[in-house]
Amino acid sequence: MHPLALLMMIFLAMSLAIEWYLSIRQQAHLLAGRDQVPARFADEVSLAEHRKAVDYALAKLRLARWGWLWQAVLLLGWTLGGGLDALDTWVRETGWSQLVCGVAVMVAYFVFAQLFELPLQAWAVFGVETRFGFNRMSLGLFVGDQVKQGVLLVLLGAPLAWVMLWLMHIAGGNWWWLAWAVWTLFSLFLLWAFPTLIAPLFNRFEPLPEGELKARIQALLDRCGFTASGLYVMDGSRRSAHGNAYFTGFGRAKRIVFFDTLLERLEADEVCAVLAHELGHFRAGHVRKRWLFVSILSLFGFALLGAVADMPWFYHALGVTHPSPHMALLLFVLTVPVFFFWVGPLGNALSRRHEFEADAYAVAHANGARLISALVKMYRDNAAPLDPDAWYSAWHDSHPPAMMRIAHIERALRAQGGGHVQG
Repeated sequence: MHPLALLMMIFLAMSLAIEWYLSIRQQAHLLAGRDQVPARFADEVSLAEHRKAVDYALAKLRLARWGWLWQAVLLLGWTLGGGLDALDTWVRETGWSQLVCGVAVMVAYFVFAQLFELPLQAWAVFGVETRFGFNRMSLGLFVGDQVKQGVLLVLLGAPLAWVMLWLMHIAGGNWWWLAWAVWTLFSLFLLWAFPTLIAPLFNRFEPLPEGELKARIQALLDRCGFTASGLYVMDGSRRSAHGNAYFTGFGRAKRIVFFDTLLERLEADEVCAVLAHELGHFRAGHVRKRWLFVSILSLFGFALLGAVADMPWFYHALGVTHPSPHMALLLFVLTVPVFFFWVGPLGNALSRRHEFEADAYAVAHANGARLISALVKMYRDNAAPLDPDAWYSAWHDSHPPAMMRIAHIERALRAQGGGHVQG
């Protein structure tokens, strides 16, 4: 076995071992506290609701374990098992040009990858989510979403793949930073296109109706100096009972979106507090910072790929007999997550810091106590575990756990003297 293949196997085994160990910790921790609501939430969350959250988390944990194993099988099948090589050979037999073959192979791989994910996705939606009363998606809607995602994959992915491969053919040793620039511009395009072009393909977005809630939200936006292209309500209830809110886009394309399920559960001042949190992300530049973080990581990745793309051993070690630009890209997409699985917790740590900063902004510009009550309702209604295992949460969760997050908000309120700005 080639040293690179052996190294990939070692890192894959390490990542699986860590995931399994952390999942065992999470399971034991949740079961140990299943029959007692954490004291902080005893007056707001019933024992039945707490047990539901624990059971829901355990069900998702069992599904995640199958997912880790399935991803490992797919990785080995595509690489050392010869899956990519077989797909490449099949497309080469068409006699198309190398560039066209490259685009076809890459698009075909991502389509197959989406199909291979379907069993676990269907299990998550029609098994776990349905069992706990969250799924509202019909089979027809599920299939329709998958078809739309596949079409978008082809319409957006094929031109991107063509440009990348064309650069690799013509730009010589400089191709990797040019390809990185294209990828960076593409990610900016998606930030712009998602709210106005892509999201409406899957959900309906209606302007927030006139009334007290909209007036209070507009007052909050004016107080914070925030301008958006609109306030929208999304029909999240078509697919799930979960609720949320977010702002998306940049420049003039910024828009604020509330799930209809969230508006059904929260009072007006709670909605304003949640929105103030989202505005905190914007004011602190978190979207820009996260984009820069990902861009820097991708630059490092493209530089690394540029160093190995011309090395025949890179392909042969991973089960590919015909080196080519498109095989270099696909092998990199498949193997980088294995070697850099440890980056995830670092990203989570950065994201948690951003959440704390956004909460502090909400406390300063809205009603911090109502932010807490809104979060408790969201944890309860979404059946989120109130006290997950600390190690498991640090590895997997981009948001701080409930106990930690609410304690942080309460400290901010005490520092403020218990006062608040009316939301």
